[in-house]
Amino acid sequence: MDTRLRMHETFRQPNEGKLRERIGDFRNIFAVTYGGGRLVSLEAGINPIAAVSVGEQVRCPAILIRSSPWKAGSASTPWHDVFDLDHGYVRYFGDHKAVTSKPLGETRGNAALYRELQLHQSASIFDRARATPLVIFRAVTVAGVQKGHLEFCGLGVIEQAQLIVQWDEREKRSYPNYVFDVALLDLAAEDETLDWAWINARRDSTRTDSEVLRMAPLSWQTWVREGNTALRRIRRQVARNRIMTQAEQLPAPSSPEGQVLDAVYRAFDGRKATFESLASAVAGRVIGAGTGRYHEGWLTQPSSDRGIDFVGRLDAGSEDASTHLVVLGQAKCIKPTSSVSAEQLSRVVARLKRGWIGAYVTTGTYSKGAQLEMIEDDYPVVLVHGLRLAKEVRLMAYENYGGDVSVLLRSAVEQHPQLVAHRRPEEVLLI
Repeated sequence: MDTRLRMHETFRQPNEGKLRERIGDFRNIFAVTYGGGRLVSLEAGINPIAAVSVGEQVRCPAILIRSSPWKAGSASTPWHDVFDLDHGYVRYFGDHKAVTSKPLGETRGNAALYRELQLHQSASIFDRARATPLVIFRAVTVAGVQKGHLEFCGLGVIEQAQLIVQWDEREKRSYPNYVFDVALLDLAAEDETLDWAWINARRDSTRTDSEVLRMAPLSWQTWVREGNTALRRIRRQVARNRIMTQAEQLPAPSSPEGQVLDAVYRAFDGRKATFESLASAVAGRVIGAGTGRYHEGWLTQPSSDRGIDFVGRLDAGSEDASTHLVVLGQAKCIKPTSSVSAEQLSRVVARLKRGWIGAYVTTGTYSKGAQLEMIEDDYPVVLVHGLRLAKEVRLMAYENYGGDVSVLLRSAVEQHPQLVAHRRPEEVLLI
């Protein structure tokens, strides 16, 4: 049987016939991952495979991570995981809930990932050699059916964990939880596949760590050898045609993101200047994703903005080896079916100085001409289209406003006057 899991391949997750090789048009995930007379479990979000004793050490073969996007924001799954497979990044929420009776960190999933965090972050090659690989899946909808199918999303290591406070709408109270930032490793040397034979070898107590490491993907071996300093070289990156169609930049009207985008446009349509406060916050989340080192500055005064609506700062490096970059932003609240032109985009570009970057946030889309000009001239501008805006607003509402988008939007309007300042962009480097 072919034991390779291919990136983006959809598998069947059946309730019965778990050892059948195929079910309909799809391979059976339980049959592909069967080994040592044992089936894997994918019922929970975080599923450690039973550990084995190897000499005096204990080895966990793998931790299977399962996300169910269709449950996001529901009572059973109130969080929203983030999957950016093209850039090798997953943000995954732990399994603590408002109704959890155990102390934070002692639920099965959080405990397993937090234990691994110590090994994944270790500077010791011996610790990393004992680390457990994360195998990432997410549920996908097939022929309108939400349950029973999984997409393979890659092999990961934990970059960092954060303690956060979340809101449970059903319980009407907040609760603590962990969120894990996961780097997806490049599988190009293996033709974008993960051979489950490696995981099955890790389930064999007669095989040493060094022996099974030789069966691992090249990127995992590099990470064990060099640690997280190698992630910039071995993180998954997908080179795509970066010209997006209008449809790719907008959510489906009936989707949750489509409803959010419509709410955003309606909230600011008659007072478009106040959209700047929301755009500034969204730009900060997008630019600082995975780093947490973006600092919001201020909004510019309408009479003197000269094409710039907000100012921020991005910190790069660490401690005494760092630099600060000015971020100039433009906010454009337009009908979602409308597009930003190359001429409009050039207003931000014209204001950029050497070492500065731009951000453009819109409720609509970017024309083909605008995208081509940015790519061909290598403009250092981050473009946030309607779909990405809606996703971020939905997450912001969930994380800080109990999932109520209308409250978030009212807050953005109310905060706008306090955020306006008459200052030179360079002054953001001093805050």
